[in-house]
Amino acid sequence: MGKEIERKYLVKSTEWKKLAKGTSYRQGYLSTVKERTVRVRTIDDKGFLTIKGITVGASRAEYEYEIPAADANAMLSNLCEKPLIEKNRYKIGHAGLTWEVDEFFGDNEGLIVAEVELTSEDQKIDLPSWVGEQVTSDPRYFNSNLTKNPYKNWK
Repeated sequence: MGKEIERKYLVKSTEWKKLAKGTSYRQGYLSTVKERTVRVRTIDDKGFLTIKGITVGASRAEYEYEIPAADANAMLSNLCEKPLIEKNRYKIGHAGLTWEVDEFFGDNEGLIVAEVELTSEDQKIDLPSWVGEQVTSDPRYFNSNLTKNPYKNWK
């Protein structure tokens, strides 16, 4: 079984943007019930199907499989909840860890979050200077919830 342990933070400055090149992500959800999410995603020209379990603390079960990009695009267009999540992801190394900064577009334009995957929930980390408030436990920032309540509606 795959397991994901991550912390999520708001980004408080633009320093990160000069540290990496962004990759285009487009994703949608086939299921967003509390106990599991089923996500379809394209990353550049590749497709993926991901199933995630319920989050407990900063951990959850995760299974991800590559699928044909044409299938992923068809599911995104015809089967996934709307709006889709559109973002650029930037991967930035800091203090031995890889940070993923997501800059959202479309209905979530203006939202920028950083995530870091850990080996244990109590792992100590050194935060980059551009990382702000931790929002790991705030469900508003779950990508699956951004389809139901996009960032543009928060103001």
